[in-house]
Amino acid sequence: MLASTIVQALASMPCPGLAIEASMAASAPKLKYTAVTGFFKHSDEPAIPSFESVTLPGLGLIDRAYETDDTFDPRREKQPWERFVHYLGHLNSPGAAADKAVAYKLIYAARHGEGYHNVMEAKVGTVEWEAHWARLDDDGTTTWSDASLTPTGIREARAIQVFWADAASSFKLPLAPRHYVSPLARCLETCELAFMGLAVPDAPVPPFKPIIKELVRERLGVHTCDRRRSRTWIAENHPLFAFEDGFAEADEMWNPDVRETLEEHAVRVERFLDDLFANDRDSDIVSLTAHSGTILALYFAIGHPEVRLAPGTVVPVLIKAEVVE
Repeated sequence: MLASTIVQALASMPCPGLAIEASMAASAPKLKYTAVTGFFKHSDEPAIPSFESVTLPGLGLIDRAYETDDTFDPRREKQPWERFVHYLGHLNSPGAAADKAVAYKLIYAARHGEGYHNVMEAKVGTVEWEAHWARLDDDGTTTWSDASLTPTGIREARAIQVFWADAASSFKLPLAPRHYVSPLARCLETCELAFMGLAVPDAPVPPFKPIIKELVRERLGVHTCDRRRSRTWIAENHPLFAFEDGFAEADEMWNPDVRETLEEHAVRVERFLDDLFANDRDSDIVSLTAHSGTILALYFAIGHPEVRLAPGTVVPVLIKAEVVE
């Protein structure tokens, strides 16, 4: 064990960026990530291809007791979200984690709204999409290369903002102080519509400064809808977004001939979690605007049932990180 607590272990980790050297990775402590269930209804939804989850009121937090209730809310007067957030803070407190080498984060994971690629796949069918159309930029009428949101997708993204405003007010659900987002256009647009200008009566709203992360992109390769545009284009069209260190001008990850597997995608998402737990130690809760494939890869990496999400859906994912030999 490199350290007695996960905080010390993470402090010794190199930042797992895209160009991390193998020797550095080998010397860093290994973290195991696990989904923590029993807090949200989403964990028990059907993990079958025919089912798509939607955003639940209050994100489906289960009204249950916590070991911290007796001191924090002895009269049981507080909202379930207030008690949960206090309990999450307790789990990450030095006293609770001193001998465990563990840490916890709650991710608000959002799938982007409907994109033009989704419409085309629905039109021609998945078999034809995979075999032919996904490799093209357009059909002469509609473009889906780095697909943008459709009018329906725009409405779905705006509905996310309505959800956050209502949930923060009605359920005392805390807004995430930090936003992470895929560099693909449909995610940038969804994140912008969901959070920019968000207002909650009598509650502070964190500044809108999302951080663009290559590691949370959709499954890489072959499909032109998953090939991103240039850094210059993103900066010009989404000036409020911040780039992670080392973000390249051109897309260096997408390959026209090789499609990433689910297992490879999950490894990439684990590298994002390494980055998140190592470098965002002040936030118990973060938001992630990404893709259906990325969220499935996250579930695969942490052992969560692979529940599929409808476009514009937000789900909570509680993750435990622990240092292993």
